[in-house]
Amino acid sequence: MTFQEKIKQGIPAELPSKKEYQKEINHAPKRKEILSKEEKELALKNALRYFDKKHHKVLVKEFLEELETYGRIYMYRFRPDYKMYARPIQEYPGNCEQAKAIMLMIQNNLDYAVAQHPHELITYGGNGAVFQNWAQYLLTMQYLSEMTNEQTLAIYSGHPMGLFPSHKNAPRVVVTNGMMIPNYSKPNDWEKYNALGVTQYGQMTAGSYMYIGPQGIVHGTTITILNAGRKIAKEGESLAGKLFLTSGLGGMSGAQPKAGNIAGCITVCAEVNPKITEVRLSQGWIDEKITDIDELVVRVKKAKATKEVVSIAYLGNIVEVWEKFYEAKIYVDIGSDQTSLHNPWAGGYYPIGLSFDAANELMASNPKVFKEKVQASLRRQVNAINKHTTNGTYFFDYGNAFLLESSRAGAFVFKDKQNKFCSVNETNLNSESFAYPSYVQDIMGPMCFDYGFGPFRWVCTSGNPEDLEKTDAIACEVLEEIKKHSPKEIQQQMDDNIQWIKGAQKNKLVVGSQARILYADAEGRIKIAEAFNNAVKNKKITAPIVLGRDHHDVSGTDSPYRETSNIYDGSRFTADMAIQNVIGDSFRGATWVSIHNGGGVGWGEVINGGFGMVIDGTIEAEKRLKSMLFWDVNNGIARRNWARNKGATFAVKRAMEMEPNLKVTLPNLIDDTLLNDLFNT
Repeated sequence: MTFQEKIKQGIPAELPSKKEYQKEINHAPKRKEILSKEEKELALKNALRYFDKKHHKVLVKEFLEELETYGRIYMYRFRPDYKMYARPIQEYPGNCEQAKAIMLMIQNNLDYAVAQHPHELITYGGNGAVFQNWAQYLLTMQYLSEMTNEQTLAIYSGHPMGLFPSHKNAPRVVVTNGMMIPNYSKPNDWEKYNALGVTQYGQMTAGSYMYIGPQGIVHGTTITILNAGRKIAKEGESLAGKLFLTSGLGGMSGAQPKAGNIAGCITVCAEVNPKITEVRLSQGWIDEKITDIDELVVRVKKAKATKEVVSIAYLGNIVEVWEKFYEAKIYVDIGSDQTSLHNPWAGGYYPIGLSFDAANELMASNPKVFKEKVQASLRRQVNAINKHTTNGTYFFDYGNAFLLESSRAGAFVFKDKQNKFCSVNETNLNSESFAYPSYVQDIMGPMCFDYGFGPFRWVCTSGNPEDLEKTDAIACEVLEEIKKHSPKEIQQQMDDNIQWIKGAQKNKLVVGSQARILYADAEGRIKIAEAFNNAVKNKKITAPIVLGRDHHDVSGTDSPYRETSNIYDGSRFTADMAIQNVIGDSFRGATWVSIHNGGGVGWGEVINGGFGMVIDGTIEAEKRLKSMLFWDVNNGIARRNWARNKGATFAVKRAMEMEPNLKVTLPNLIDDTLLNDLFNT
């Protein structure tokens, strides 16, 4: 059968041969035993409903074995034989160009060069899934190959519920992931209901088909490191010779060493997984790998002395590095952590004192002891970090729930009235008053999100690198023209983004699809997209372009410990913005929309939404992009403005001047002396 025929057949009528478990592939760790006997029976019933009854006798034993061996039913037998990657759009079967583009994006998320655990359909973050099992993948691709412009596919946590009649201006796909009743949104609920096969953790761009490899976060990471450097540097001083210490090389965290190189510092990133470390080394996202801690000390001292720009992966535990660098008197200028602490008990964080394999074994065989070791390790890591910050290190939480989980472990991540480190239990403080800021509070929120700048991205569906190069040039030209008329408040943002796009080709950021990310505001996104649409119409670019963004953006996500951590009016724990965003995108022209529980900081801790839009050179595409992109950004600016964020009020007033149909409620600010007088009398 051809590739197209395999896509169109969906779930095969006859059983494919059973596949061997490939040990060389980076696999998800075994999930903990959580289902009762009755629940295991239910999980098997749920899995078998995808298949003809005649196959149940064979599959029921096989699926039970998977459930007991791996903690999930992945249906490995049905994993396709064809290579998984983003093919040029014309190679996909179908009646609808938009559906073909979505198939391309799904396959990109599962590309072995992109996905963290490709055989488990997990793209990044340890549990960020595109689908729960391979039957869902096969059925979804079949539906997309049959779809017309008068249908919409509904996806429930990876399960394709079916094609429903709609109309050409409706989204072609609507995705929900993990949307639980609030009282059933604790970590163990995810473990249970995911094992039952009825929900999944879509992370952000994993379950919404918009992941583009580590590049997807590298621009934001570069901006973060640059501005962290600006916070600690003397005027005119660069990051040369300064040390950035962090951990994690898996999904998004893999962007850190590349971003450090672009920012011009020394980056040391600890990672316990040897397979993913080798992947990042082979992809050029790290310069060197070191396995001996004493060798690492010597290497870093040399790099500091010569002000070398270099990224070093340490194959070992991050706690060891923090402690050793303090002992060796290596000054850490900037510190953070990007392990997947939204998923601390199932492979997101590995405790010191256990090998990688031993930790994987313990998390499944004795989750209670594993949790105790993780929390002890977090307390030890925080103690070491506190010693460094007392010496002047600038440390920030990277939105991975590091401070949140450390506080739950009893680590000293707060300060008392005497400015001494303490645990929350000793001070009765709440988790809004950590000793360290999140990077959104200190950098991305006030500098980028409040002004509408966020991670706009695009994919050239031709798969042609020349098309990507043309889009880079178009985007640069548009930004340089916009900058001429931009107010002084956003000149730094414009400069950083122009510098980024000019260096995009040189920095070899592409992994998987021919994609690019660029921080831009509504004006920039609309004008760049409009220029792309014209280039497709005039055949300067040879195939449609998919527009999208990370959910980690101005208005797609309500996340009190990350994206909305710089919201101080009490609404940071509400999720109206994310829900309004996805509803608004869906009727303003998005090709597909998604809304997720979880992503980045953990299940039950965030609601986030995303979109994809196919632009094909038509007048209709131009109308859609203008309407949807304007809303997609300004919805968030309006909310941030109402929270009394000064930059957002400036940005929304400017937006109202540019668009007469925009009328946003502005806050009236109170003189704080009135409150002081009121409560001090």
